[in-house]
This record gives sequence, structure tokens and C-alpha cells, in this order.
Amino acid sequence: MTDRWQGPVLPTVLLAGLEVFARTAGQHSDALAPPSAALRALMGAVADGSLLAATGFTLGSAALGLLVGGLAGLALGTVLGLWRQAASVSFLTIEVLRPIPSVALIPLAMLIFGFGVTMETSVVAFATVWPVLVLAQAAVRQIEPRLLEVSAALQLKPRDRFLKIVLPAVLPRLFVALRLGVAIALMVAVTVEIAANPYGIGYALMLSQQSLNPALMLAWLLWIGALGLGINAAAGALQQGLARRMGAWP
Repeated sequence: MTDRWQGPVLPTVLLAGLEVFARTAGQHSDALAPPSAALRALMGAVADGSLLAATGFTLGSAALGLLVGGLAGLALGTVLGLWRQAASVSFLTIEVLRPIPSVALIPLAMLIFGFGVTMETSVVAFATVWPVLVLAQAAVRQIEPRLLEVSAALQLKPRDRFLKIVLPAVLPRLFVALRLGVAIALMVAVTVEIAANPYGIGYALMLSQQSLNPALMLAWLLWIGALGLGINAAAGALQQGLARRMGAWP
């Protein structure tokens, strides 16, 4: 129980320090606001519906991008893990594309898709495909070769081979990729909205900055942090639940 309550200590101290500083030395600042004022601004955003609308757009785009990127990464990682020749041929292409910052694709995505969900989803998908691909490929390569030989001897269909041999082998690393992917998806979605897309939490954050409303700007920042914490906790709970159900954990 003691360890459980140690986590909030540092954030509480930092918020209290910011509250004191904003009300004393920084009371005339255009960039700072006390957390209490940010909380009131957040409640105002809840009341006028802007919080729900912006959050729904951002989370929807992030989830869709993660789904597309995750499925593509799993499929490519499985193929490259099982087929060494394909991995050798595609190695250079992957190593060239993987370091490209996802935000660098925003201008190209805008030209192709314009503003909106599709543009944001495409950038998020590009950012999330790589951790899933790399981890899936590494997990598939570590599958016991005899299992694959037995599946070939039994003439299992590709679907059955994937479901009964490959997927159980890569599932632990997919959990890791999921934890990485959800964080990346949220960060990239908000970044796209700040940089280009006139929707979602990032755009609301920019509007509050441009209108010189530090309380609302801090409110959006705190809300992004709370969303990230909640999403990470949900992903961890899903990981533990599925692992227990599959008998991986006692």
C-alpha cells in the first residue's frame, strides 16, 4: 500500500510548487498559470463539449493509425521472419524508411489526403508500424525450427500455421510493441494536430496558446498526460489479462 501512494508524491509536489510560483513571482506571466486555474479551464472545456470532441478525434485517429500500422507490422514482420531471402532483399529499404521522422511525412500526407482523419491516421500508422515489425520479425526468427518443420510435415494451412505456431510465439513481444505503439500513436497524433491538422487536442492546445490563455493551455497539457497514463494502464491490464488467460502467467 505504501508503494502505491509513493507514485503521486512527486507530481503533487511539482503541481503545488507551480501553484505557489504562479501566484507569486509568476503572477504576471503570459505563459504560466496556477494548476487550480487550469483545472477550472478544464472543467469549462468539459462543460462546453470541446474536451469530448477534441479527445474523441485524437483518440480515434490514434487508434485507427495504430490498428493499421500494427496489422501491417505484424504481417510484414511474420513474412520477413519466416522468409530469410525476403528479409535480405528488403533490409536496405526498411533501414532507409525506418529512421524517417513521422512528422516529416505531414506535408506529403496533406498533399495526398488533405486535412482530417485520413491524413493523421496515415502518419500515425507510419510511426507505429516499425516497432511491431521489428519485434514480430525477431520473435518469429526465434521460433523453434522443428515446430515449423512439423507444421510443414502435417501440411497445415498457412492460416493454421500462423494461429497455432507463429502467433503464440510472437504474442509476448507483441504486448511490448503494443505498449510502445499506444504511446507513439498518441504523441504523433497530437504532434500532427499541432503542426497541421485543425482538429483534436493538439489544435485546441495551439488555439489556447495563440489566444494567450495559459490556464487552458496547461489544462490541455495535463489532460494529455492523464490520457497517456490511462491508456498505458489499460494496455498493461490488457496484457496481463490476455497472458493469464493463455496460461503464460500463474
